[in-house]
Amino acid sequence: MGHQHSVDLKMQPFKASQGLKTVVVASIALGIFTLAIGWLQSPQRTWFSFLTAFVFVVGLSSGGFFFVAIQHIAKAGWSTSIRRIGESVTSFFPCILIGSLVLLGGIKELYPWARSEVVASNPVIAAKTGYLNVPFFIVRALLFSLIMIFFGKKIVGNSLLQDQSGDEQLTHKNLTYSVVWVLLFALSFSFFTVDLLMSLLPTWYSTIFAIYVFSGSVQSALAFILLMMLYLKNRGYIEGYYGADHMHDMAKYLKGFSIFWAYIAFSQFMLIWYANIPEETEFFLMRAYGPWAFYSILLLILKFVVPFLVLLPRGSKRSESVVAAISVLVIISQYMDIYWLVYPNYNYQQIVFGFYEIGILAGVFGIFILGLVRFFEKHPLVALKDPRLHEALEHHVTY
Repeated sequence: MGHQHSVDLKMQPFKASQGLKTVVVASIALGIFTLAIGWLQSPQRTWFSFLTAFVFVVGLSSGGFFFVAIQHIAKAGWSTSIRRIGESVTSFFPCILIGSLVLLGGIKELYPWARSEVVASNPVIAAKTGYLNVPFFIVRALLFSLIMIFFGKKIVGNSLLQDQSGDEQLTHKNLTYSVVWVLLFALSFSFFTVDLLMSLLPTWYSTIFAIYVFSGSVQSALAFILLMMLYLKNRGYIEGYYGADHMHDMAKYLKGFSIFWAYIAFSQFMLIWYANIPEETEFFLMRAYGPWAFYSILLLILKFVVPFLVLLPRGSKRSESVVAAISVLVIISQYMDIYWLVYPNYNYQQIVFGFYEIGILAGVFGIFILGLVRFFEKHPLVALKDPRLHEALEHHVTY
């Protein structure tokens, strides 16, 4: 490229260890076993558990792809060497379609509006049947899944094709695709969150709900990308393509979305609390008493207060151990957040967590990791012929 670098560039082909493969296969097997047992012994709880795990992993994958799209739209150079990690999460996109179809099996266990006797007895829900009906629900789920699959294949496909051809026009095409996808994603992800999460309590509504779920999803996706950066670097697969400066900027991204999530969370709560309309307060009342009150406060501390305070100093954002710990915390707290959105609709008097939740989460997350492993084993870990790669190699943080 005509540029001199202080660190030699090295990239080893990714090969998953036998231990990692064993853990992934065992996790998927545990998930299948848990689903089978759960459908026989506790079908409603099993469906709630599957919904929580599914939405959590969809958030990780769609949030990671959002990072990729934003880099293309901004014509960012510094993140070029990191972007392939974000591209890898698209390997889960076909599973969004499969998971959505699986959820149809439990639609009456999950959603009151899908049960005719509930609709007949509740005029508020009956007034929403123009939107909340099973055929339209299926159409929206298919639309979201197909949008994710199509644009994932186009944008990531162009990036992988560029590894072979070096054609700079592919970068420009990805800019166009990214702009279109972000617009469609904003609409379809809103439908997705309203359908799968907000309609669990169909008498309640919030116009900011989709942004709340989106902000947490991107926050957790940034944390996951950071963990993957550290994993690939410390396992010797990557050397010189990214380092402390890239980690620093990604940690700033993470801190920024931690603030954004807290801002949206507070905005949603404050407006509903201030208006004090019964149809709107029901959601928070279910989470404001008993064990859920403590859980709500703990979620705020783990998902915002700790990441924000810890990542404030410059040194923290450049410490691998600190960044790794906060990233793990953010990912765990994102699952807690989705659980907080889902489970009070199952049991708002107590917190239920155990074998079903752990097993099904292990299975869905195992499928997610399996897709990443297969992606990395087939493709280079860095977009080697991207025209902006030299900007990433020369990236330096001064503040």
